[in-house]
Amino acid sequence: MITTDFVPGSPCWLDLGAPDVAAAAAFYGAVFDWEFQKFGPDTEEYGSFKLDGKAVGGLGKLTEEGARSAWMIYFHTPDATATTETVRRLGGTVRIEPMDADGAGRMAQYTDPHGAQFAVWQPGKMNGMEVADQPGSLCWTELYTTDAAGAKDFYGNLFGWTTEDMPLPGGGGTYSMITPSGRPPERMHGGLMEMPADQLVTTGGLAYWHPVFASADCDATVDRVRTNGGSVLMGPEDAEGVGRLSLCADPAGADFVVLTPAPM
Repeated sequence: MITTDFVPGSPCWLDLGAPDVAAAAAFYGAVFDWEFQKFGPDTEEYGSFKLDGKAVGGLGKLTEEGARSAWMIYFHTPDATATTETVRRLGGTVRIEPMDADGAGRMAQYTDPHGAQFAVWQPGKMNGMEVADQPGSLCWTELYTTDAAGAKDFYGNLFGWTTEDMPLPGGGGTYSMITPSGRPPERMHGGLMEMPADQLVTTGGLAYWHPVFASADCDATVDRVRTNGGSVLMGPEDAEGVGRLSLCADPAGADFVVLTPAPM
């Protein structure tokens, strides 16, 4: 499960780069009851999504030319500079060098050797998201990659993650569950799955991360996605031992999963 008791390598924040901040704020407000609050008059349309007054993630203007609208997942680090050096050593690419975020913390963004973009957050005044693993908040992270073994090696050396492989039903491949270094299985925070490049249509064959948001009623949330101009790419459908889920995209094409977890 994802918690707000962050440890090195655990998801601690996520934000969305959107071509139209106001439209994205309206969509996610309608789907998840999030309220968008700008950080201040000088933040150039960057702010946080809040659920019942607690931060669940961020939203900002998509400014990178040619980039697609997408969610960026941030993992906790005690030292963004050291993490950046390790990313380079392991064959990843540094997209944004470590930088200060007005005292809130330090961040950096990367691309792994197979094309998946991700980021790290070194806390300052802000630790990260204030709610997780509850309806309307992040409950899982997922990596689709063209090289599962390579991804395990890269992230294992970078963050110390351990993985546990699980065969998918019907011979659908292997799903690897991710746990932060030194933590028990109940702290699993995500999974990775190998897929051929021709199935990664959204990114033109490159690996990518996407978030999974919890919902008390997957079908009702998916109805909100449709009603507010989003797309339903898969489901809703039941996954044994996981819950009821659906792969969706917002009106600008940023994808995410909605999940009503199976009863424990």
